[in-house]
Amino acid sequence: MKLFLPILFIFITLLIYFVMKRLYLRINHPLLVPIFTSSLLVACFLLLAKIPYGTYMDGAKWIDELLGPAVVALAIPLYEHRETIKRNILTIILSVFSGSIVGMISGIALSMITHVKDELIYSLAPKSVTTPIAMEISEIVGGTPALAAVYVMIAGISGAMFGPFLMKVCRIKHPISRGIGFGTASHGIGTARALEIGHAEGAFSSIAMTLSAVVTSFLCPVILSIFL
Repeated sequence: MKLFLPILFIFITLLIYFVMKRLYLRINHPLLVPIFTSSLLVACFLLLAKIPYGTYMDGAKWIDELLGPAVVALAIPLYEHRETIKRNILTIILSVFSGSIVGMISGIALSMITHVKDELIYSLAPKSVTTPIAMEISEIVGGTPALAAVYVMIAGISGAMFGPFLMKVCRIKHPISRGIGFGTASHGIGTARALEIGHAEGAFSSIAMTLSAVVTSFLCPVILSIFL
């Protein structure tokens, strides 16, 4: 039974994802992005079957372990577009720097306007970077790491869902601009979405994701100290 359940959970997770991906490819609606629909269906399955999350992760953790190699694989599009990155390095750095600051300030400002508790603001501020970094920043500034992880997922999934639509409305067509937008606002999930659009977008999104994490790590505590 100890071996059967992990294999079963891996199979169910992969099955749900592939079905949702095929549905998305057929209908191509923002609300049907596989990362959102598959996560929702897995959560519903666990709730209906009354399966503890820890039990589920005994098997699903092997899928989670693939995240590391997947991130390393982002070096491939970076290498392929290295000359373009070199020519536009200053633009990339300035764009990520300004985008990271806007992302933090906008979240903090909206939270203050809606009278959100300080603890939630401390957890919300680093929402646009990868989960481990966001959790560390949140803990340092006085937030709740678990809440920070939730906000990171919301930022990533919402960016993957509505990013292409917003860029179309704002008439943002250049691969560099698109990639930087996804990587700065929606970290790894946004980068995966950018790769679906094109290799160039994926390359610039991955470098934006990395630089955004560095900028946020240094400036988030400073910005929070100014506002709160």
